[in-house]
Amino acid sequence: MKTWYLDELAHAGLEHLDSDYVPNYDAKAGNDPSEDLAVLRGHGLNAAHTLVDLGAGTGTFALAAAPLCRRVVAVDVSPAMLKRLREKAADSKIENLEVVQGGFLSYEHSGGPADFVYSRHALHHLPDFWKAIALQRIAKMLKPGGVFFLRDLIFSFDLAETDSRIEAWLSRASKTAGIGWSRAELDTHLRDEYSPFSWLLEPMIERAGLRIEAANHDPSGIYSAYTCVKIG
Repeated sequence: MKTWYLDELAHAGLEHLDSDYVPNYDAKAGNDPSEDLAVLRGHGLNAAHTLVDLGAGTGTFALAAAPLCRRVVAVDVSPAMLKRLREKAADSKIENLEVVQGGFLSYEHSGGPADFVYSRHALHHLPDFWKAIALQRIAKMLKPGGVFFLRDLIFSFDLAETDSRIEAWLSRASKTAGIGWSRAELDTHLRDEYSPFSWLLEPMIERAGLRIEAANHDPSGIYSAYTCVKIG
């Protein structure tokens, strides 16, 4: 790792490093991997393929994808998240899942190019300079024609709408402890993390050597999903 590279562990979000917080993360996040898996299967995901999940967290997506793939590599910077992921993998008796501590800037892929790279709600931890570097690294680990699927908090509204869109989102924050994200947590995300505007992120994706095949923006303007294909 270059000495001038970002310390991803320091940007992981303190709660994701907290061994008391992580065991309840799945219930709080409420992630359903079926929709994203359907997208990847629609792009040909099958039992011959290798998939890398960057920012895998406790492994909800990686564990769901493993029965459909030859190899799944679940990558996360948080030891607490990876401990929980390993426990879940052992309980499920999944044997084709590799667990690696690393991040967008530090994971070194081996064993042949990946067919698919997946990331959900993790890229926003990096400032934009480092997002561009991360996207280039993702493109390099994919085979030509390989697919990168990104889902994240990516703002698709115009600058003039910022206050109204953000306040509308914050008004829907969970008011029940332990279920969903609280107003305080969303405030922290906006203040301390790095969700980009879609119209800034998309040129980064393309400059990295990835073609955007589909961009799906939630009506709220807060969440976006991109299906991208490596050029060449």
